[in-house]
Amino acid sequence: MTRIVARSVPTRAHLMLEQGGIHPLLARLYAARGIKSADELDTSLAKLIPPAEMKGAIEAGKLLADGIAAKQRMLIVADYDCDGATACALGLRGLRMFGAQVDYLVPNRFETGYGLSPEVVAIAAQRKPDLIVTVDNGIASVEGIAAANALGIRTLVTDHHLPGDTLPDAAVIVNPNQPGCPFPSKALAGCGVMFYVLLALRAELRNRGAFEGRQEPNLGSLLDLVALGTVADVVPLDRNNRILVAQGLARMRAGQMQAGLRALFHVAGRDARQAASFDLGFAVAPRLNAAGRLSDMSLGIECLITDDPARAANIAQELDQINRERRSIEADMQADTAILLDTIDVAGRASLSLYDPNWHQGVIGILAGRVREKTHRPTFAFAKGNEGEVKASGRSIPGLHLRDALDLVSKRHPGLLLKFGGHAAAAGLTLREEELPRFDAAFEQVAKELLSPADLTRTIETDGTLEEGYYGIETVRVLDGSIWGQHFPAPVFADTFRVIRQRVLKEKHLKLTLQKGHSRFEAIWFNHPDALPDQAELAFRLSINEYNGTQSVQLMVEGVAG
Repeated sequence: MTRIVARSVPTRAHLMLEQGGIHPLLARLYAARGIKSADELDTSLAKLIPPAEMKGAIEAGKLLADGIAAKQRMLIVADYDCDGATACALGLRGLRMFGAQVDYLVPNRFETGYGLSPEVVAIAAQRKPDLIVTVDNGIASVEGIAAANALGIRTLVTDHHLPGDTLPDAAVIVNPNQPGCPFPSKALAGCGVMFYVLLALRAELRNRGAFEGRQEPNLGSLLDLVALGTVADVVPLDRNNRILVAQGLARMRAGQMQAGLRALFHVAGRDARQAASFDLGFAVAPRLNAAGRLSDMSLGIECLITDDPARAANIAQELDQINRERRSIEADMQADTAILLDTIDVAGRASLSLYDPNWHQGVIGILAGRVREKTHRPTFAFAKGNEGEVKASGRSIPGLHLRDALDLVSKRHPGLLLKFGGHAAAAGLTLREEELPRFDAAFEQVAKELLSPADLTRTIETDGTLEEGYYGIETVRVLDGSIWGQHFPAPVFADTFRVIRQRVLKEKHLKLTLQKGHSRFEAIWFNHPDALPDQAELAFRLSINEYNGTQSVQLMVEGVAG
């Protein structure tokens, strides 16, 4: 069952935006997303929240400045997803701009797990660093940072994840979500936090007169990395994040980007001159993430830190090949999932916990997301972990904070979860294989308590109908010129169409010809082969389809009512 509903549009805000010179369609869309004045759409860097407002940022700047002055060896410990890779590349490039001696280490997700664990500290210690800088991790690394302290290695934690009950004993912690941090934007990604640390470092070095007689490094040259990591991590695009993404995209469109990012656009078949958030999230980021899922994210980081176009092109090709392998593995796992789901009364459940001993640990997050999309149920997909253990990656639906739900399971069943963590929409956990049935029952009970029947009905929120004059290529370009993302969703429209023709492409995509009044439109519904009735209410996005050098508008179907 799918409901299609329209967002409300505050009349006063809509009129104010139009009077402020905003395109009439954009004025309606922005008003529906809470924008009240044209000033809120100003994405100039001058509108960024100052670094001084972030707890720990000033102290981090001083710590790093002291380290640079003392020629200390610094080591960045990164996470293995796209946010972690961009944050690491950002830290390496930025710190080296200021003269730091810095290298990096990215843990192998299959051997040492997530974050700065004691095992990772032991590996890092072989490099003899004076300072470890975590990016996109560390806020939960209590034991790892204690191990680093015991070895005399200081730590600077830069992270954005929610902290646990105990904070690590790091030299400095920079995290907008740590207790007592007044920073107004809690939505920064890991790369955004690292960018703020670099801003604080530059300010500290400026105060020390470090740039007298020489040009000050331009941190704006790193905003393409910030934009990519921010979009890839699906953090809410509040105003501060929209500024970071808008500035990064502007650099990409102007051809001012890292060699590796340019190469990734090329292998993805995307034109960086027309870069949009969609390209970053669905074309570039998956190729970086594939390295962390199947291999070693060091490959992705190397792509982002090299200045050699030829080397960047070679690495991007390798990342593209790994992504193709990931797709093949995912396709096999989805086939297994279809068989599993046939044995489950999905409609009678509030959650799903799926396991196959042959599933690849690096792809279960994507699989959980696919199942969540198909069933509209919070879903955990499990794969074999260390001996006797299974690891899961989960994806949730609105109404269920996944990390909080796991916390409730943990409190009710002490010892069941060996490890867990995450966000509202995504989380991970580890437990003993024989405990899977107990976890399934425990999580199902929590989901039933926290989710209402309305929560379990898929609802597609749209921007209502689209006036006939807006079904054009120019409209698509106007929409693509804006910044869309989590909590500031890309426009989705809804209307009832006659289905003139329909056929299945590649056994899984529905190709449609639709009619509304006297106009006909080509449309496609990816990963949905089931036929539609002669008339249907559809939710859709606008896109440009290019065939034999000719461009036309195509409707990308998001769902059908009923």
